[in-house]
Amino acid sequence: MTEHALVPARRVGQVDDYHGELVADPYRWLEDTNASETKAWIEAENELTEEWLSQVKAREEIRQRLSELWDYPRFKAPFGRGGRWFQLRNSGLQNQDVLYVMDSPEDEGRVLLDPNELSPDGTVAVPELDVTEDGTLLVYATSAAGSDWMTWHVREVATGRDRPDVVEWSKYARAAWLKDGSGFYYGAVEPPTPGGEYLEAASPQKVAFHRLGTQRSEDEIVFEAPEEPEWVPEAVVSEDGRFTVISISKGTAPESQLRVLDHENPGSGLRLLVADFCSEARYVANVGSTFYLLTDYRAERHRIVAVDLENPGREQWQEVIPESTALLRAARHCSDLLVCHYLKDACSRLAVFGFDGSHVRDAPVPGVSSLPADYDEAGFEGRPDSTKLHYVVTSFTDSGSLWEHDLVSGETRLLRPPAARVDRQALVSEQVFVTADDGASIPLFLTHRRGVEPNGDVPVLLYGYGGFDVSMTPEFSVSWAAFVDRGGLLAMAVLRGGGEYGRSWHRAGMLASKQRVFDDFCDCARWLDTSGWSRPGRVAIHGASNGGLLVGACITQHPELFGAAVADVGVFDMLRFHRFTIGWAWKSDFGDPDEPEQYRWLRAYSPLHNVHLGRRYPPILLTTGDHDDRVVPGHSFKFVATLQAAADVASSGPPSPVLLRTETSAGHGHGLPTAKAIAKATDVLAFIEGLVGNAAPPSPEPHSPLPS
Repeated sequence: MTEHALVPARRVGQVDDYHGELVADPYRWLEDTNASETKAWIEAENELTEEWLSQVKAREEIRQRLSELWDYPRFKAPFGRGGRWFQLRNSGLQNQDVLYVMDSPEDEGRVLLDPNELSPDGTVAVPELDVTEDGTLLVYATSAAGSDWMTWHVREVATGRDRPDVVEWSKYARAAWLKDGSGFYYGAVEPPTPGGEYLEAASPQKVAFHRLGTQRSEDEIVFEAPEEPEWVPEAVVSEDGRFTVISISKGTAPESQLRVLDHENPGSGLRLLVADFCSEARYVANVGSTFYLLTDYRAERHRIVAVDLENPGREQWQEVIPESTALLRAARHCSDLLVCHYLKDACSRLAVFGFDGSHVRDAPVPGVSSLPADYDEAGFEGRPDSTKLHYVVTSFTDSGSLWEHDLVSGETRLLRPPAARVDRQALVSEQVFVTADDGASIPLFLTHRRGVEPNGDVPVLLYGYGGFDVSMTPEFSVSWAAFVDRGGLLAMAVLRGGGEYGRSWHRAGMLASKQRVFDDFCDCARWLDTSGWSRPGRVAIHGASNGGLLVGACITQHPELFGAAVADVGVFDMLRFHRFTIGWAWKSDFGDPDEPEQYRWLRAYSPLHNVHLGRRYPPILLTTGDHDDRVVPGHSFKFVATLQAAADVASSGPPSPVLLRTETSAGHGHGLPTAKAIAKATDVLAFIEGLVGNAAPPSPEPHSPLPS
């Protein structure tokens, strides 16, 4: 690859005092995405990246193959309301999924909502929707350019016309209709100051109720706690319509408090069902005033308990479905049964129980696969008034197959087979277990073409996340399929900090133990070497958001282990992450840099603050969106500028490429139009293809930190 001249980013004398330690922040000005100087810098970086990628000979071949692979029919599980059925579908290359209304789960139906008609470039998405119990009204949220800000609209199902109701300035919550369809609950946030939509903290959160036919200014605030700005509430309406259940968490922590409004006795106000934050507690169902909750209280991997609203103390909880050796991920009331979604070593299983806790049967799910959550966390669709269960199964080789299970007969049938243009018989997907340096067993999924064998030189794409109780499960990705198609090995690591094995697994990779996540990932990289599959110069790592932090921490701590790195919308400044948009909510997982002890945890691994002068880092591509108001792009901008400064004085040889790709009219990744997704995936794979196996292993020796 030809080297290109790079004009270093301007450095300023910004220095902050963190609990007695002076820390330089020379690129603070790059936090202001809208500044003219920042925009000019972004443009120059994009030009540099495009110039570098244009030299990858396989780039257009990769683009063509991705376009072919992406062009297949996709669908979510259908859900029923009031005798009608609803389903999201994509014919292949449509920028956004289209909502259909049908007479049956197998009906072709008609288009009810096509987001592709809402903007000429496909950058307006519909991130949330809900349908009234009688199937007559749809509430849907629109978001523009990938932003988390949402505007709610109401559409008549019969006519396809929108009603005048428009509710702006909503974030981080679903809508929930009252059973009579007279209005809906939503998450409300105070509007930002003009120009502050993409940087200002979105707090405090509220639950509001919008009654149809009224103005937003008339909406009732059902719950708010201004004295607790880090509380995040969300409302659901019970299946019988009698109760509104408000779940309150602290930031992103899974532990929650539950409050209940009884519509038969509204004068009683919000009553405490779970009064503290000592455990995870999620509403599953209710029979009268007896609530069935999914909880990890005295159950590492979750169980179902019955709680009486009149006597809700924990000592009175009655166990219905005990803890299993597998993680109970979600549960739902379907027909007169409880259907439970389990994870066994990060793979999905479905089990059916009676309300008395008796096991009825298991619904079939293939081996190394998962049930993706479409509209909520359940991963399947079912209703108390229906005997049919619908779910989509996906895996590293299955692009999505739709199944129907009859809860009465036990019969299961395939409604739609996977449609991607992938030869599944030519692929192998397996799970191995890597022994971490502390003896723990770390699951690692491997996918490759048949005939690709460990020879010490196989190109590898190693992906991970490891945080926020999020479970990494088998899934289909067109870009992953293209990488495997070209002879590579896809490796997805299940790291501590995630939610795959329950409470202890999550806690083992958060707060003071966050370093454990990075160690697990590096142990997986070492295993790929010692197992005979590959070698460090042929291993590329990839992660997004918290996974971007993972990539940043690993390359700054162990650059010798990797041949290339890609970090999407990553968190890199662990001293200022909490000062923008929703960053304050991540303190529950990361810690608070304003607290001296927690500052020390964060300072020790913060990627931005652990780049060293003269150390040779792997080639890295950082991607972000100019409208990312979840992880603000300043994280990526400052990290790129810092790495480029270090590369300029690398100890030997030409500097490794440090590239930045900033997408316009894009945010944190959700709602990204298909055309933009293909373009981004093309550049990521071209970057990896142009480097893995060509870069010399970086030096592991420590060097002096960058000067202030």
